[in-house]
Order: sequence, then C-alpha cells, then structure tokens
Amino acid sequence: MTPTITKIQPGPDETPSGTGPKQRPFLTDVQELRRRARAHIEAGAITDSYRADRQVVIDLLNQALATELVCILRYKRHYFMASGINSEAVAKEFAQHAKEEQGHADEIAERITELDGEPDFDPQGLAMRSHAEYAPGTSLIDMIKEDLIAERVAIDSYTDMIRYIADNDITTRRMLETILAVEEEHADDLASFLADMDKDWKTRDRSAG
Repeated sequence: MTPTITKIQPGPDETPSGTGPKQRPFLTDVQELRRRARAHIEAGAITDSYRADRQVVIDLLNQALATELVCILRYKRHYFMASGINSEAVAKEFAQHAKEEQGHADEIAERITELDGEPDFDPQGLAMRSHAEYAPGTSLIDMIKEDLIAERVAIDSYTDMIRYIADNDITTRRMLETILAVEEEHADDLASFLADMDKDWKTRDRSAG
C-alpha cells in the first residue's frame, strides 16, 4: 500500500523554494539532533522522533509473529502430506512459501527486539495469538484453499497494521509493507493453482463424457 503524499504549503513566515532567501530548514537543527541522540542513549534505536505507542506496536508484531509461525507449520504439513495429480508442483510451492514465512518471522522477531521487546515463541497459546488458523486440509485442493484463506487473512491483518502505524514508526511500517507484498504474491500463486486444477478437472470430465 502506497501512503498518500500531501504537499505541505509554505507557512506565513516561509517563501516557496527558489523564490527568496527565507526558508525554514527541512531537518531539525543539527545541534538539537546531537543533543537528543546523547539523551537516553540506553534506548538504542528508539529516539525522541519515535511517535508510536511502542508497547502497542510490540503487541501487534507478536501477533504477526504468531501468525507467521502458524503459517509455517501449516505449509510444512501440507508439503509433506501433498499427494495426487499436480501434487509435486504444489508441494514445491508449499515448501517455498514456508521458507518465506520463516524469513518474515525472523524479521518480525528482530524488529521486536529492536523496540526493546521480547518476541513470543511460546507454543502455548500460539494458535490463539495467530490471526490465521491452522487447518490441516483433507485433500490437495483443501490444502490450497486453506492456505489461500490464511494468506487473505494475513493480507488484511498487515494492511490494518500498516494503516495504524502510518508514519509513527517508519521502519516497522516499511517492513510490514514488504511482508505484505510477499503475502499478496502467495495468494496469487495459490489462486492460480486452484484455477488451473479446476480447469484440468473440467476438461477431463468433458473428455470422459
């Protein structure tokens, strides 16, 4: 999702760029930046410019972490249980998605620690913290559908988080935007598999008739 960019009009004590010598500097005064950097140095990456509610962001990220972990487990099961026609190509996709979800989980956990939080890997309550469900599926088509549903849940979940965080935590927002783009690719891959398999079944049904 691309944030809307609002053009800031010059204030009464400013002149448009290139029309006069009087302009308010874009950046905070350098001396002030240096003073703020020295203050609360133990906070690490969290500076005075961080405007989000840090604990809320950490809680949201732990929910996202749980969602990614559940997705990894579901994709792993589907990879090993996939069987039947077209299963080889689909299983490879399951394995690739699991690998990418693991990367997302690692990114999220790292960001939580950067915010001075603790990533929650406790298996107890994992399914409750996750936005997506762990659905084993009873057939290859069921597995693809359940994974597609989970990806659609993740897409809406990440979109809501991005809108909530906005410009208050730019680093977290950008990370979530990158993850969101991959989840959208996953959903598109799975939808394509469903469409191809549906077409294949219809073609074979007509031939049999």
